[in-house]
Amino acid sequence: MAQYKLLLPKMGESVAEATIIKWTKKPGDHIEVDDTIMEIATDKVDSEVPSPVSGKLVEQLFKDNDVAQVGAVIAIIETGEAEEVKQQDTHEAPAGFSSEQNNVPELASEQNEQVPFIEELEQKSAPAPADKTSQRFYSPLVRNIAAQEGISNAELDQIQGRGAEGRLTKDDLLNYIQSKGQQGPLTQNGTPNSAKPAPISEPFADSPKAEVKSVSGGDEIIEMDRMRRLIADHMVMSKQTSAHVTSFVEADVTNMVLWREKIKNSFEKREGEKITFTPLFIEAVVKAIKDLPMINISVSGTQIIKKKDINISMATALPSGNLIVPVIKKADQLNLVGITKAVNDLANRARNNALKPDDVQGGTFTITNVGSFGNVMGTPIINQPQVAILAVGAIRKKPAVIETPQGDYIGIRHMMFLSLSYDHRVVDGALGGMFVKKVADYLENWDPAREI
Repeated sequence: MAQYKLLLPKMGESVAEATIIKWTKKPGDHIEVDDTIMEIATDKVDSEVPSPVSGKLVEQLFKDNDVAQVGAVIAIIETGEAEEVKQQDTHEAPAGFSSEQNNVPELASEQNEQVPFIEELEQKSAPAPADKTSQRFYSPLVRNIAAQEGISNAELDQIQGRGAEGRLTKDDLLNYIQSKGQQGPLTQNGTPNSAKPAPISEPFADSPKAEVKSVSGGDEIIEMDRMRRLIADHMVMSKQTSAHVTSFVEADVTNMVLWREKIKNSFEKREGEKITFTPLFIEAVVKAIKDLPMINISVSGTQIIKKKDINISMATALPSGNLIVPVIKKADQLNLVGITKAVNDLANRARNNALKPDDVQGGTFTITNVGSFGNVMGTPIINQPQVAILAVGAIRKKPAVIETPQGDYIGIRHMMFLSLSYDHRVVDGALGGMFVKKVADYLENWDPAREI
């Protein structure tokens, strides 16, 4: 009998690890090719790991809630072959690797349905030696930064983490390093206080849970699921990280609405694709980013990272009430037809549970739609580590003043609000205000005779 070592497959360009949610097979179970062995979760997508071979599961090398690195041996399968089975290539996920986001809604509609979600920047780095004395998990990137800054393992263990299950993220460590270099607050006698600033408390870190009881006896106590806890943590982290400011602009999108109504049937017949408002919004945002590229940045400590590519994140709500953010990569290299096909492709793969972790990573700017809920405007939370997020309000017919060379008059127009939340640490009011106005200008000045 040969033994096959099942490796944790690669799940995306920047995904280095995954958490074991649960095993669907136990030792001794017979396994066929493509049978699901376990369910795993990254910070973005829940997925299944299928077996590339048939045989008997001999050993599970990780327990539920353990974190495994890509390429790690996660299980031993005994096959009936005389020789050891060739091991899988960890550079690609095995056949059948699929998303677990069941019943993901369509990403684009007449009024693209999107809600803000938080997305972390993950980077690849060579792993540092593991700390045999610490029970806490640290990613290779965190260990390398700690080594460069001379931070001991004992000191690392004292830093509060805001990642999943209280883990220490890169941003947690960089914030800690920055705070170490700053002078503490003055004491009552006016001398500097050299004590280290207290870390921000983590509401979702592992700690004994107090029993919650209903005062009235009729209240229902609902425990957050893993994704909701992660979202809640990200939202709080974003508000603690960025100085949020929101600017608003009202846009007359009558020409755009009428143009789409005129061409949508012929477009669908020619391309085999529906064209919604989503790609029109994305195209306007991409044009505005090209005009004002300093909105397409991220922040790492005191450094500003200016992004080469324009990757547009489209936040969307799941039926469970949780959130996910697919990303259109290099949207600046696509024309309107290409953007439309990319949006629809993400929607189709989401409906078929085929989103991969890489599909929800690498965004540089986020668009979210509050109009899908009938809201006219909103103040969205920045999608870290990005520095701006645009909320698109509902398109409504309203009486408006129309200016002409012959004089002003009141007419019925299609109007909408655009809301831009931005990080005031690096985006001043002038840039934020100019950007959202630039997006509105592109939508308002839509050519009603445009060919596509």
